Amino acid sequence: MFIRTLSLRDFRSWDHAELELSPGRTVFLGSNGNGKTNLLEAIGYLATLGSHRVAADAPLIRMGADRARIGASVVNSGRELRIDIELNQGAANRAQINRSPARRPREILGILQTVLFAPEDLALVRGDPGERRRFMDELCTARLPRLAAVRSDYDRVLRQRSALLKSAGRQARSKTELGTLDVWDGHLATHASVLLTYRLRLVHDLYPYLAQSYAAIAPESRPAAIAYRSANLPPEFLDPAREPQPDDTEALEAIMLRELAAARPKELERGVCLVGPHRDELELNLGDAPAKGFASHGESWSFALALRLGAFELLRATGSEPVLLLDDVFAELDRRRRTALAAVAAGAEQVLITAAVPEDVPAELAAVPMRVETTGGPDGRTSRIAEAATPPL
Repeated sequence: MFIRTLSLRDFRSWDHAELELSPGRTVFLGSNGNGKTNLLEAIGYLATLGSHRVAADAPLIRMGADRARIGASVVNSGRELRIDIELNQGAANRAQINRSPARRPREILGILQTVLFAPEDLALVRGDPGERRRFMDELCTARLPRLAAVRSDYDRVLRQRSALLKSAGRQARSKTELGTLDVWDGHLATHASVLLTYRLRLVHDLYPYLAQSYAAIAPESRPAAIAYRSANLPPEFLDPAREPQPDDTEALEAIMLRELAAARPKELERGVCLVGPHRDELELNLGDAPAKGFASHGESWSFALALRLGAFELLRATGSEPVLLLDDVFAELDRRRRTALAAVAAGAEQVLITAAVPEDVPAELAAVPMRVETTGGPDGRTSRIAEAATPPL
């Protein structure tokens, strides 16, 4: 899989851009703040419908504009598809596939697959559980795009059930309210069981790739391992070595209904939903200790890199090879980690890299350089690709 063209309109610091890209390695060179990362962020948005830097879409729209547009032509196994998305201020986003409107933006998911490694990835190890849940869910959706609808339905049911718990907890509970809660319990268990099925399957499939990647990056360190952690599931479901079973979803739905019934008094008392995958965690371990809080700075970087490389190898082994996006990361890595990452990048079909100077990119990658520069003053800077030829690395 590779991106042949990328177009932007009013996306962050870019008012307009039309880029032609090729398979192999391309590096966007330029000083910090020139808009290099914005290019990778735009590509990542097409693949995930989210930014790795911000939670909302508003900062992605160029200041003063009403909307931003991102488009790309993606070639996969000889077939080319055009995808476009329009981000609107105060209105729903819209998407197109081959210039025809899609019913929902999430219909473009799966056409472009990416794995992005960025300095923000240190939060995968040191950040809150929500960072690791997002990692799992985005990777699950890359493997199975229809899971985006399940995640959306689960979030909607969770919000409505939480609001009902909050209101029922403040007043005398009628039979009608409790009956309504029973209905929402059923909806929550249905969507939760599907989401859990694919998260557990992901952890089982990712584990060997993660362990192998970490051992290659940090051979002197303790073995790395991952496991799914949930207060609601029996221990046998949490063993990453457990083979997924065809009837897992039905079994998990029954467990969710049982846990919801048992937790109801506490939930009504506290007015919050205490059961479900929104409270679960991807556990990261080094040897017998959790990585968070016990790993050194170097070990944390190694773990974050191993998670991304493991994800890349997993997608490559089970489907089309994703586009690898490396956002200014080589300068953050020591020699061994640079070598490990460069070895993976050298074998990828398309790699897009950002760097401040050519020396930050390993020479063996022989990347094609494109220089990014800005025009205008500090408050109105516009990014563009420099017209002058950039010497090869």
